[in-house]
Amino acid sequence: MADGRDVLLYHMPHTRSSGVLLLLEELGVPYRLHVLNQQAGEQRQPAYLAVNPMGKVPALRHGDAVVTEQVAIYIYLADLFPEAGLAPAIGDALRGPYLRWLVFYTSSFEPAVVDRVQQREPGPTAMSPYGDFDTMLATLAGQLRQGPWLLGDRFTAADPLWGSALTWAIKSGLFPERPEFAAYLQRFNGRPAVARASARDEALLAEQARPQA
Repeated sequence: MADGRDVLLYHMPHTRSSGVLLLLEELGVPYRLHVLNQQAGEQRQPAYLAVNPMGKVPALRHGDAVVTEQVAIYIYLADLFPEAGLAPAIGDALRGPYLRWLVFYTSSFEPAVVDRVQQREPGPTAMSPYGDFDTMLATLAGQLRQGPWLLGDRFTAADPLWGSALTWAIKSGLFPERPEFAAYLQRFNGRPAVARASARDEALLAEQARPQA
C-alpha cells in the first residue's frame, strides 16, 4: 500500500489543478508538486503524456496509482485522508449529496460553461447533459442558498471545487453576480487555505516568468 504522504500533484498555476492544490492545503497533508509550464507547452510533451495522454491537469500520483480527471482526484484525496473530515463516509446521510454535487460539476456545470463560452446552443433539452443554462444556474443557487457551505453547515471537499470554479466563472463574467454566489464566495475566499494556495500559485507563475540563465 502506498504511503499516504507520497502524494504528487501535476500542476499548472491558474488552471483546474489550482483547486486540487487548494484541497491539499485544506487537508493539511504533505504533498509534492510537479509544476508544468503551460506557456512552454509542457503538458503536451511526451514526459507528461505518459502520465495523462489527454495532456490535461490535474493529475495525481500516489505510489503506483495515477489518478486523472478532476472530480476523481477530489474524491480520492478526501477519502485518502479521512482524518481531515472533508469526505462524508459511506453510510453518512451526506455521502449521497456530497457525491451528487461533485458529479454535478462535471455533468452539468462544465458542459454548460463550455457551451456559453463557445456561444453555442446546448441543443434539445432531452439531449443536453445539463438541460439548459438557466436551470443549471438556478439549481446551483438554490443549493448554495442553504449555506454556509455547499452541504449546509459542513465544509467538504466539494467546496474547494465549487469555490474555485465559481470564483473563476464570476470574474470571467460568465455568471451573474447573484447574492447566493456573492455570500458563498465571501466566506470561501476568506479561508486561510485559499490565501496559501493563491500565494503559492502566484509565486510559481513568477518563477516561470523569470528569464532562464
